[in-house]
Amino acid sequence: MSPSGQQGRKPRADVQRNRAALLEAAQRHFLKFGVGTSLEAVAKDAGVGPGTLYRHFPTREALLAAVLQTRSEELVARQEEIARLGDADEALEQWLRALEEYFSAFSGLPEPLMAAAQAQDPDNPLRLPCDTVITATEEYVRAAQRAGYVRASVKGYDLFLAALSVAWLKGAGAADAESLDRVRQLIATGYRERDIQE
Repeated sequence: MSPSGQQGRKPRADVQRNRAALLEAAQRHFLKFGVGTSLEAVAKDAGVGPGTLYRHFPTREALLAAVLQTRSEELVARQEEIARLGDADEALEQWLRALEEYFSAFSGLPEPLMAAAQAQDPDNPLRLPCDTVITATEEYVRAAQRAGYVRASVKGYDLFLAALSVAWLKGAGAADAESLDRVRQLIATGYRERDIQE
């Protein structure tokens, strides 16, 4: 223990309450108004001042990353279901649909995730959820490649971007259900086709 006795000490109960209230309020506002919602309104809804919000979450990305972490249990549950399939091709397809749903949780979510995935800034709080999902997608891709379902040049990052794109189309209302199905079929055809021999 450090001389001050602070190391390893749990946060005060009021600090934990404020954080939990902020996460709950943020999730409500993200669901209703999208990721561009007013952070001041989030703080007010949580019963705290803006200063308290920014002490816990210095940026919008930090708050969004924390809310996504609370929702990651759903994605983990889907992974457990997918693991029981025993078919690498179907597993990849189901994983991409699970990603679409995850990326569609809030209006406007695909844009900051795509920006974080492409940025070279390791301090962006959204890098961790992106990197985690990209790594998982790469594992599904490799399993499908070993089984002969996916062409060798395809990377997990490619299909991460594909799922983000479909989620963006859904969120923007740019495609109806039939169009979305056709887009998914085009993506699947693309990653399943053999590489063109030079």
